[in-house]
Amino acid sequence: MSSNNNWRPATKLIHSGTSRSQFGETSEALYLTQGYLYDSAEAAEARFKGEEDGYIYSRYGNPTVAMFEERMCEMEGAEDARAMASGMAAMAASIACQAKAGDHIVAAKALFGSCRWVIEALMPQYGVEFTLVDGKDINAWKGAVRPNTNIFFLESPTNPTLELVDIKAVADLAHENDAVLIVDNVFATPMYQRPIELGADIVMYSTTKHIDGQGRCLGGIVLGSEEWINEHLHEYFRHTGPSMSPFNAWNFLKGLETLPVRVTQQTSSAGRIAELLSAQKSISRMIYPGHQSHPQADIAAKQMSGGSTMVAFEVEGGKASAFKFINALETVKISNNLGDAKSLITHPATTTHKNLSDEDREELAISDGMLRLSVGLEDSEDLLEDIQKALDSI
Repeated sequence: MSSNNNWRPATKLIHSGTSRSQFGETSEALYLTQGYLYDSAEAAEARFKGEEDGYIYSRYGNPTVAMFEERMCEMEGAEDARAMASGMAAMAASIACQAKAGDHIVAAKALFGSCRWVIEALMPQYGVEFTLVDGKDINAWKGAVRPNTNIFFLESPTNPTLELVDIKAVADLAHENDAVLIVDNVFATPMYQRPIELGADIVMYSTTKHIDGQGRCLGGIVLGSEEWINEHLHEYFRHTGPSMSPFNAWNFLKGLETLPVRVTQQTSSAGRIAELLSAQKSISRMIYPGHQSHPQADIAAKQMSGGSTMVAFEVEGGKASAFKFINALETVKISNNLGDAKSLITHPATTTHKNLSDEDREELAISDGMLRLSVGLEDSEDLLEDIQKALDSI
């Protein structure tokens, strides 16, 4: 497979992990197959025993999927990875593969709604305890540690309020207590944040978002050390079947080729939109990691190299004004997805975080007036005009 340790990120995202067939194709080959053939019964036996390299079944591994995993490892600085059918398959697998009855998880409260469900509802069914903490407060993390704590979980920037967690501080605490840290790095993308370099043990993505970037495919990936993958994730993955389809992996390989160009342009537009929103009287709060007004701008400067493609803001007048604003948009479309070439906006309190209690949403500052904007690849002037028109309507 193609690999060069001296390549810079953009080059790695085009060339790393490429494995060409005997035909020497330019674009990565798409291997749409369920199974594989053996030259003899002895060869099949040797492959199942692990004595001979090769593929057995596409639920376990596939050449196209393997190329995507290798390319992501090169980009992330990870030793090994497993690509999965969705971001939530990856998140759930990263926890379920290593948690057992009697264990304890410490996680930040500010999480995507489905991630909280896995920790709060699913894991306790199997005897796994949990504590949710204010991710911004390292003392809260310290206070939650128990003798049976073995997993820390966080996302940063968070969904949807874009608050930040000091990844290095939490990683150091986890390791002091013989626990592993899992980081959901979706909002920062691998372009702007490198959790493994900051001390995280496992990094996961919903590749559905920026890595695809064009609203085509579902996918996820879990990355970590070869030892952790082999000891915890490999058998879980092999026997429970959350594998990624080869077709989706091929699309993600194509998405990685343009990831730097797309994310750079989206981030540039997001910065301009943040400036516009910060000056509006009808906006009571604007949150953007790349803006000087962000309450954790120091952490953003320390662990992120860019401001993200996401902007969160709160309009005066609650749900009625928020709905009026998004209904007035024309260029920006209404969707709960993100990381797309199209600019997308959602109202978290009634969509992605609707299952949280009123008290939980209030604690996380997810108000009825809050909106989450994923900035796309449209001309930034068209986006600014569209947003200004919607602002004028309220």
